[in-house]
Formats: sequence, structure tokens, C-alpha cells
Amino acid sequence: MCEVLCASKSGYYNWLQKQVAPLTEREEQEIQIAQKVYQSFHESYRTYGSPRIHKDLQNAGYELSQKKVANTMRELGLYAVMPKQYQQTTDSNHSHFVYPNLVRRQFNVEAPNQVWVADITYIRTMEGWLYLASIMDLYSRKIIGWSIADHMKEELVLEALENALTTRKPPAGCVHHSDRGVQYCSTRYINQLKEHNMKISMSKKGDPYDNACIESFHSSMKKECVYRQRFQTKRDAKKAIQDYIVHFYNEKRRHSTLDYVSPNQYERINAKKDKSVRSLSA
Repeated sequence: MCEVLCASKSGYYNWLQKQVAPLTEREEQEIQIAQKVYQSFHESYRTYGSPRIHKDLQNAGYELSQKKVANTMRELGLYAVMPKQYQQTTDSNHSHFVYPNLVRRQFNVEAPNQVWVADITYIRTMEGWLYLASIMDLYSRKIIGWSIADHMKEELVLEALENALTTRKPPAGCVHHSDRGVQYCSTRYINQLKEHNMKISMSKKGDPYDNACIESFHSSMKKECVYRQRFQTKRDAKKAIQDYIVHFYNEKRRHSTLDYVSPNQYERINAKKDKSVRSLSA
């Protein structure tokens, strides 16, 4: 065989020894790291970059740098590519009263149900457009209410609000912040907020930074879920978005603002801390 392949016998035996030699401890660890990086990347809908994957590996007990994770991702050809699209969804040309901005870009909140933020975004399907109305609790960045429909009427935002009110039961004085779109300024929506003794806050006209957190969620949701597939039906899109919010974003997705834990984890961790503090005080 060596004569046919024009190879030396010594070269053949060197190659053979390498094939049967057991892996070193370092080589086995490299393989384990690569497998864990690959798993974390795909469990995140192929959206995590090296910072979040680094946190996953740290939680799994691996001691390594973020640079090591980045190099491993590069070697495996793992890149979180996120395309961008845009469509206007805010109609602020109306005669309804516009409330002042109470939040003023102060997005760090100390307790649940102090500040809620709301917004509408769009989803394209092969059957036409869908619209998603979402409400986020700024404390944990958790999506606490949402609604999906093929229109942007006030019923869309009212359903999202009803969901949030039912699940969270906010105390009087909770701030509800939104843009000044006609849906959020409508009489029925404002009356619902007042009925639950919520304070009403609205962004300045044409300034997305006043509502940056919910805008950021919608941007992430599109990049990590919507833009990565083509929805043949509206039903498919609704199911994918609901799964993303419930099973991934709220429960698993590591949030940089929350020290790389998910919104649900953040609330559970701090609920335990509060319970411990109350027990010590008692």
C-alpha cells in the first residue's frame, strides 16, 4: 500500500499511531467545549453571540474566557446574522389628548409593576401583515401581555392590556408608558388605564428612545425569530411568536441588563431574596 501511495513506511506508522492514540485531557476538554458552544448557539435560535454563550458555559462549570468562546465559534462557523427591516406603525396624527412623559428614559426600576411600557410592531407573512402589541414590565424586562391580529385597531392594544392586567394585577400608581399612537390615546384605552388607577405616560413625537426597551424587544424578536423564517400562514406566525415569547424570551433568553439571566429567572431570584429579607426582619 505504501508503494502504491508513494508513502514511506515510517510515515504510515506515525500516522497509524496518531489514529489509535487516546485523546489527551486537553483534547477531550476542547471537544466538550465545542459541543457545548454548538448546543448553546442552536438552543438560542442561533442568536447568541460569545457573551451569552460564555455565560452558558460558566453556568455549566467551565472555566474559560469569552475570547476562547469567540474563537471556538469562529472555528465552528457560528455567526448570529441579523437582517433588518422597517415599517411605520405609529399614527400620531389625531385629535386625542397626549399625556406628558413621566418615565423620561429612566428605565431602571426597583420593583415589579412600577413601570410598564407598551408598543406595536408588525410581522410579515405570505398571507399578509400581522401586528403584535406588547407590554413589558421594566423591572424584569418580562413581556407580561401581548396580542396578535391582522389589524392595528384599538382592540389589538386593549387585548394586550387585559392580558397584562389579569396576570400582574398592578397596584394603584403603576405607570403605563407608550408612544402617542392613536390606539394608545383612544378613549377606551385611556379609560381602562384610569379604571385601574394607572398613571399615563407618553413619549415625545417621533422619538423612539423614549420607549427604547420595548422597541429593543421587538427588534430582538424580529431578528431572532421573524426574519429567520418565511411564514406561509398567519397561524404559523402567531404560534412561532407565542413560543418565542413564552418559552424563549421570558424563560431562557439571557438579558444583558439583568446580568445575563432571563426575565423569569430574574423575578424568581429577587423574589427569593425579598422573602429572605422579610424573614430576617420578622
